[in-house]
Amino acid sequence: MILSESTKNMLVAEAYEAQKMAYVPYSDFCVGAALLAKNGTVYRGCNIENASFSPTNCAERTAFFKAVSEGIKEFDAIAIVGNKCGKEGDFCAPCGVCRQVMAEFCDPDDFQIILGAGDKTSVYTLREILPMGFTNDSLKSS
Repeated sequence: MILSESTKNMLVAEAYEAQKMAYVPYSDFCVGAALLAKNGTVYRGCNIENASFSPTNCAERTAFFKAVSEGIKEFDAIAIVGNKCGKEGDFCAPCGVCRQVMAEFCDPDDFQIILGAGDKTSVYTLREILPMGFTNDSLKSS
């Protein structure tokens, strides 16, 4: 799937809006995500920290879980932005856990990951950032 420049720009703008809602009292590192479902709906997500750290949830997973909790399980793209709150930063790639969540719901060759930093973007397929993902096929016996 090839996204138009206007769609990429809209998703990055939505990710920046989501970033404003980040709850990050420990790291001060704000992440926002905007997930585009195949039906055209955009689901925003932000990172949400917790004092015991392991219950912390990433922005990407927040967006996916919001969508899936509403019955949506087919997606085209996600835009991700992240940096120290109030400062400009570089590209913020998804963590390994988020990549695995993407692998659960997204076609590795078609799903687009858009990283935004200021007015720059970089786009990858899921397969490019998770070349050997663990999927439901991994659980099937041969």
